[in-house]
Amino acid sequence: MDCPKFVIDSAEAEEMAKQSDQTLLQLLPSLVKSAQALARPPISNYHVGAVGLGSSGRIFFGANLEFPGLPLNHSVHAEQFLVTNLSLNVEPCLKFLAVSSAPCGHCRQFLQELRGAPDVKILITSSEDEKENKINNNCNDKDQEFTPLSHFLPHRFGPDDLLEKDVPLLLEPHRNGLLFCSDICNGKINGEDDSKYVALDAANMSHAPYSGCPSGLALVDVEGKIYKGSYMESAAYNPSLQPAQAALVAYVTSGGGGGYERIVGAVLVEKADAVIKQEHTARLLLQCISPKCEFKGPSIINLKYLEFFLMASQSASPCSAAPNFLYSLFQFDRMSI
Repeated sequence: MDCPKFVIDSAEAEEMAKQSDQTLLQLLPSLVKSAQALARPPISNYHVGAVGLGSSGRIFFGANLEFPGLPLNHSVHAEQFLVTNLSLNVEPCLKFLAVSSAPCGHCRQFLQELRGAPDVKILITSSEDEKENKINNNCNDKDQEFTPLSHFLPHRFGPDDLLEKDVPLLLEPHRNGLLFCSDICNGKINGEDDSKYVALDAANMSHAPYSGCPSGLALVDVEGKIYKGSYMESAAYNPSLQPAQAALVAYVTSGGGGGYERIVGAVLVEKADAVIKQEHTARLLLQCISPKCEFKGPSIINLKYLEFFLMASQSASPCSAAPNFLYSLFQFDRMSI
């Protein structure tokens, strides 16, 4: 059985368009049904598919995920899945998006975290919307008009309202400068490549400019494969995507289509003094979808403290010189079960 495909590289995408006598933009809506087939919506049974074209020329798929036994706000929307897929594959920019149903307000808001969000072009392929779109834009069956996101959310609230212009936005490269205290105490900066450090890497890639509380989560399956997810904030708060959901997107896209019961381990990394805590919701989600999953949550320290530690310690170890209020942050495996 072939594994589901969630990314089409640029060369293959060009060849697919050529073979079907289409442009890349004409190809996108023709792939939406394939994206819908990847959805996992056991509650609503409503399959949503999203197909995006990045600035690299690659094509990305997104689909909605639902989790029985949990509040509906644990669901992952297809557009969120798509953006997470871009992030996992280091795609810097989403240019065009074809989606099976009109994006809900939640997703229109989440997409505002992208640089140039108002100019992202969207095409809705559901029959009635597609028909209306063609009439309004005088399009024939082959040529379909993409509409800017600004049309769907004309009076937007987003990063421009809360952040300085030079702050990296979602999908833009940045590092949050997070380290484990144990590494500082032992004089190490980089740890071994296990799930804890994969989760740390995810936390360092986290988009959390509003709370200042980046976090990351790593999942481990029965074969020992690791999947990471980064917390992604929205200026409107509620559309934010938790690290556990982002890691599940990574599992779905790279795990060969297996069930969630194959997930046997998870590590959450977040700052011990964070005002935004991911532990309880992550634990709830994972216990529901994979009850045998072992959950751990080491804390981290922001890199900006490292220079202080090294200067203050001199001949002593960094942690021995740390003030008590900082030292109290350093707890490890405090969430192990």
